[in-house]
Amino acid sequence: MASLNVGNLGEYLREQRRAAQLSLRQLADATGVSNPYLSQIERGLRKPSADVLQQVAKALRISAETLYVRAGILDEREREELETRAVILADPSINERQKNVLLQIYDSFRRENGFPPGPGADVNAEADAAADAGASADAGAGGDAGGDAGTRDGDDAGTGATKDQHPHS
Repeated sequence: MASLNVGNLGEYLREQRRAAQLSLRQLADATGVSNPYLSQIERGLRKPSADVLQQVAKALRISAETLYVRAGILDEREREELETRAVILADPSINERQKNVLLQIYDSFRRENGFPPGPGADVNAEADAAADAGASADAGAGGDAGGDAGTRDGDDAGTGATKDQHPHS
């Protein structure tokens, strides 16, 4: 059988499997993929599906996206964008609304720079993101929804920030 060009996927998988100190049989047991099939993947004789790669990545505790890139399933830029999204979504220090706003702003910047919005992007939310971006940017680190514009009368302050909290007030 001739070797397929899958971006050194087989070599990479073998290295990762050995680094995890797993035999081919142990990896087969962990993934539910047959030992002979995994062997063929490692030798570059088979190009696995995205599902198989995901199972292998989970068993080896590595990024499935990295395997997708090496297998030619996913473009490197797409992988980087997916990882950026994953980091934002996994951040425990911000709430769900903040994560959504941040992702909308990210997609807005991507469009502005000539890139398509990423997978899972809500293209109808651009107007919402633009509206939220101004308020979120002002509310950002200091929690001062009024910003530097001087609109700090009564209920317009929004977050309960005091003059002591903002050096420009």
